[in-house]
Amino acid sequence: MLRSTGDRVVIVGGGIAGALLAKTLENHADVVLIDPKEYFEIPWANLRAKVDPAAVERTVIPHSDYLTHAKVVTAFAVGVDDSVVLTSIGRAVAYDFLVIATGRTCNRPQKQSERLEMFQDDKERIDGARSVLIVGGGPIGVELAAEIVMKSPEKRVTLVHGAPRLLKVMGARASAKALEWLRSKNVTVLLDQTVDLASATPDTREFTTSAGQTVEADAHFVCTGRPVASGWLKGTLLGEHVDEEGHLRVDGNLRVGGLRNVFAVGDITDVPEAKQGHLAQRQAMVVSRNLRLLVKGATREEKLHRYKPSPRTSMTVTLGHRDALAELPFMTLIGHIPGAVKPRDHFITRTRRMMGIKSKPYGTMPHVM
Repeated sequence: MLRSTGDRVVIVGGGIAGALLAKTLENHADVVLIDPKEYFEIPWANLRAKVDPAAVERTVIPHSDYLTHAKVVTAFAVGVDDSVVLTSIGRAVAYDFLVIATGRTCNRPQKQSERLEMFQDDKERIDGARSVLIVGGGPIGVELAAEIVMKSPEKRVTLVHGAPRLLKVMGARASAKALEWLRSKNVTVLLDQTVDLASATPDTREFTTSAGQTVEADAHFVCTGRPVASGWLKGTLLGEHVDEEGHLRVDGNLRVGGLRNVFAVGDITDVPEAKQGHLAQRQAMVVSRNLRLLVKGATREEKLHRYKPSPRTSMTVTLGHRDALAELPFMTLIGHIPGAVKPRDHFITRTRRMMGIKSKPYGTMPHVM
């Protein structure tokens, strides 16, 4: 058992929020990060990494590259009580303060080298395909379709979406502009249709939609939403604080169920705002400040920082290297102008700098083991 030291902060989940939280706290507390992966990755760069080898290695970062004092337990959390987190390797980790940052369920390999190989495999599948099927018309599906057609306009891309419009997280005007842009790039968009992929394999080349349409594709990618990773909390003391959608109920200080020493950040929270990486980072910084106060012995509630949910006043969807769709408070823009606002490297350099990692120049070719 990894015993508590009196100022032990255990963070469960090493995604973009949990990793930043561990980094900002490691010089102020005894930090233990529990994560089934040996790395974190920059999620908004994933799609570029599928088509651009220069982006890959800079987006998948071993925890050991940015954590100098925090301990890392490479395992799944499988249970929790009022003082200990139980892990899948049979190790119990005691805590004084706990942060749940498990985000959404995903199937990622444990090692960085294996994750880089997955990106390389995706790139080879795309490069070798004359036609690509994308299932899901949210930001991920739209951005992946755009990355492919902007890099390889000769490929036939079909996007199937089970709702009457794309990008339900944005307004109707933005959805219409995205649809018009994709169709202008010869992307076939099938709305109000689904594809049953239960029996599909990597070798499947013919797919049938719920409307009976046949789509032929050499490669397919599923870009639909994933469930919140809170199933492991059922039957624990935190289970009663999980809502119907799997989110943890948090208060204004991002504490779970009003418990003084348990917090949550990122997609797993019920904070009423878009589930985006930069907002998860904002939550992590608020919890970091609160934990520093509590570790120092703060007892007055009014001293704790409150998190103000971000209203959906603006959102940007990247459309390849040059273009973007931007929904602003008073207008919606698409094309080169909003595309110029986002850095060419998808904020990879800025994120690495936040984590204290020296950045490799954009364009450095990755080495895949």
